[in-house]
Amino acid sequence: MANSPDTCVDIELFQDDFHLIDREFIRKIVSIFCDNNFGYFLVTNAATYVFGDKICRWLSLKHDPTRPQQINISNEKKIIQVDSGKEFVAILTCDGKVYLASGNSNWQTNNTLRLISTGDDCYKMIACGSEHLLMLRQDGHLFAIGDNKYGQITGSLASSYETMIDTGLTNVEKIACGLWHCLALTNNNEFYSWGINLNGQLGLGDENERRTPSLVSFQSDLINNPVKSIVAGSYHSSFLLEDGQIFGFGYLQLGIKVTVPTKIPLENVQNVACTKNLNFSLALIDSSQYYVWGEYDKCFWSQPQQLNGKLKSFADVSAMIFKYPMTYGLTSTIDVFESNCPILNRSITQLLNNPKNYDFEFIIGDKRIKTCKSFLKSASTYFLRMFFRNWQQKDSVTIEYYSYDTYYSYIRMLHDGYIRIDINNIAELIDLSNFYDDERLMKYCQKFIGKNFTQQSIHSLIPLIINYKLDGFDDDLYQYLEQKTLPKFCDNLQMANENTLNHFLNWFYNEQTFF
Repeated sequence: MANSPDTCVDIELFQDDFHLIDREFIRKIVSIFCDNNFGYFLVTNAATYVFGDKICRWLSLKHDPTRPQQINISNEKKIIQVDSGKEFVAILTCDGKVYLASGNSNWQTNNTLRLISTGDDCYKMIACGSEHLLMLRQDGHLFAIGDNKYGQITGSLASSYETMIDTGLTNVEKIACGLWHCLALTNNNEFYSWGINLNGQLGLGDENERRTPSLVSFQSDLINNPVKSIVAGSYHSSFLLEDGQIFGFGYLQLGIKVTVPTKIPLENVQNVACTKNLNFSLALIDSSQYYVWGEYDKCFWSQPQQLNGKLKSFADVSAMIFKYPMTYGLTSTIDVFESNCPILNRSITQLLNNPKNYDFEFIIGDKRIKTCKSFLKSASTYFLRMFFRNWQQKDSVTIEYYSYDTYYSYIRMLHDGYIRIDINNIAELIDLSNFYDDERLMKYCQKFIGKNFTQQSIHSLIPLIINYKLDGFDDDLYQYLEQKTLPKFCDNLQMANENTLNHFLNWFYNEQTFF
């Protein structure tokens, strides 16, 4: 998804709201956007749905707690991004069009989805503030629409809810919005900010409002360090560098304002998340360690604090802090497979990546996974065999054929019993389960394939079924061949000329094996 810091979320996180919905429908959800202020966007391979009383009212639909309501966007216009502000939600479709639903009459949606983008212009990213919307055109030009009390859509107009305003920025690659301020990053690593600045959230060294984009100064040693992502909270902003350093400015925690980019004391940060209506930030380190800083309700984190628990996504963290899950953008959904093995407990999970208690490392690229030989021997017959043979005298090995994220997921599964499988890692995981002769992981992979055998995924799943000789999928393959492939194949043959048809029949005959 275009702006989600989570690769995927466990659909079971939302069970409190979905407990009356048919389980077969829930299984079909492939991506989800959740905002507690208005409800849900739910995307399946066939259609898009909304769920929640407020979003249904905005679209002249009746909320039904047992059944999400389908909206009139065809599957050809697949939604690729969703963001929301105060009393409105905006969606971006794969054809570059932007639509908006709202309960605020200023947006003039007339209880339906309003097409914001017009003409031939196509957009590649959107970002919502409290009452304004940024729209990044595919050529890098940035436009804005909505309220302009603090200059967030630039210029001197009080507002512009009908006409898009050209911000004057070009070559933009990434955008983000706080409540009433905006951030933009260009393709040459220039970082701009504008809007309200009472807490120094623009990072410009003062607290003066800006009604035009202003260049944020970097430290001299950071100028050539690429920015990986930018995020904005209610009164603060942050940017994450490719090398894992993170910088913030604005109202970072209770009573502390910083008006220039200031390093947050964390290293090797993989991703960062925050949202426009909250005053804290979250960071992910080493695929499993989540940190929080800032303030929420009566909680104050003056320094980044690691969060404990089996956290697998920023949505998990939100559920821990707010007592309800929230996605940071439109996010893919997955099932999380869990072992029922009784020996898996907290003391075992503490053996993973514990700098004070490890005797073996897996090296993948520039990253390391710290663990204990004795546990690996007991958890895996493959590792037991390797430590008695090839690795007997070693305290580290380099893994060359699997990505860090996939291998870390597998090692973590051995420790805590959980594994996250999605369409992006299924090929590596099934190869790993086959090579390591891990029957449990293989069962999880086969279960995933069985639940996700769709027209969209078939082309990536069929090679896995064939190459690894997976059992139990004959009916699925036959049904796909019968319903999808053969009709198109026969239609093409009917349209072929006689010469082409003869060539095909001769080839087909020669390729057959007769018994």
